[in-house]
Amino acid sequence: MVVRIRLARFGRVNQPFYNIVVSQASPSITTAHNVTITDASQGPEIGKRRRIETISSTKLTRKPPTRRTARNSKPIEVIGTYDPVPKQDPYDATTKPHKDIRLDSLRARYWIGVGAQPTETVWRLLSMVRDILSSAFLRCIRHNREMGDGQGSRIAAAWTIKP
Repeated sequence: MVVRIRLARFGRVNQPFYNIVVSQASPSITTAHNVTITDASQGPEIGKRRRIETISSTKLTRKPPTRRTARNSKPIEVIGTYDPVPKQDPYDATTKPHKDIRLDSLRARYWIGVGAQPTETVWRLLSMVRDILSSAFLRCIRHNREMGDGQGSRIAAAWTIKP
């Protein structure tokens, strides 16, 4: 099983609020069958073989394989929150409204160090919190994402602070 760092949506309509969670993910499975068309309504393609992905009679096609996560399942750990709605600072009215990102950087480093894969959105949020995560650590994560080998996670594990 693959461990992913992703966003879990909470909040109300038009007021989203996300928990940054660590959860298990697995690649989806597609089945493909070679089918011979024998229906007369298909016209000149009668008897030709082509590759068709089928699941059941109610759902004839399936999307290409993608990573999926049990979104309603309980996460392994909640490591932070993200509020995408810009809000004014209550203590300083002269500043611009800002989005609130709260992240436990030690736990984020730990999970990335042991091989958890952040989603694109979480990757963007981690790069915004650059003062918490060092640039060398982010390079290790980027290497792991681009190369797909375990070398990046081994290097990142050296940067991990274990409690």
